[in-house]
Amino acid sequence: MPALRAILILLALAMAGCASTRTKNPADPLESFNRGIYKFNDTVDKAVIKPVARGYKAAIPAVGRIMISNFFSNLDDVVVTTNDLLQFKLVQGFSDGMRFFVNSTIGVFGLIDVATPGGLKKHNEDFGQTLGKWGVGQGPYLVLPILGPSTVRDSVGIYVDTLPDPTYHISNIPTRNQLYVTKKINRRAELLDQENVLDDAMIDPYEFIRDAYLQHRLSQVQDGNAPRQKYDDEDSNDTTSPPSSQTTPQATPQTTTQTPVDTPPATTPP
Repeated sequence: MPALRAILILLALAMAGCASTRTKNPADPLESFNRGIYKFNDTVDKAVIKPVARGYKAAIPAVGRIMISNFFSNLDDVVVTTNDLLQFKLVQGFSDGMRFFVNSTIGVFGLIDVATPGGLKKHNEDFGQTLGKWGVGQGPYLVLPILGPSTVRDSVGIYVDTLPDPTYHISNIPTRNQLYVTKKINRRAELLDQENVLDDAMIDPYEFIRDAYLQHRLSQVQDGNAPRQKYDDEDSNDTTSPPSSQTTPQATPQTTTQTPVDTPPATTPP
């Protein structure tokens, strides 16, 4: 499975190098290519992954699915701890390392999350975020086959994160592949209810997923302190022109509101 990921990533990057389209979003200069991969992923999802996820959800009780999610989340803490240390977040790294130790022992191989109630908060760090912390730009937005939304930087991170992943080091290939597939299906089952946001909203699902992903990743790299982004439809003169009425200038600071952009989106489909 890691080798398959590497091949898919290299294929996506090679094809991306041949694309030369321009879009309104400067972060997505390869939109034509990305939309083609998005359509392919959507077809595979509707034909195979989604039906399997529905069957999985119907067959496995909620308690069982929670334990499976806890198991994979516990394995992910090894990757998180590694990236904590690479980002010099030593205190957080110690906390995440303790999460893995506590859940792997007292929590029965991570099936039961006893670390969170014990005060060891769950964090999310990956090598894509680490590269961002090191000053590496995200590069163009990419939609990878099967893997979904990404960027050039995050595509590299996906592969590098397989190296500290305990699943990667399982010598029995069928067992390792079964774990990868189970993790994917379990995650897809978790998103079955949340995808109604896309179905109900009168929007372009591709643009929604792209913008949500990029905003979410920016927030993660900035640890929730991402600066406000300016959009094309905003009039630059609005922030420089004086108000037409000078009768109540002192009321402006108290009445102005701003929607923060650093809050991670509620839905980020795979």
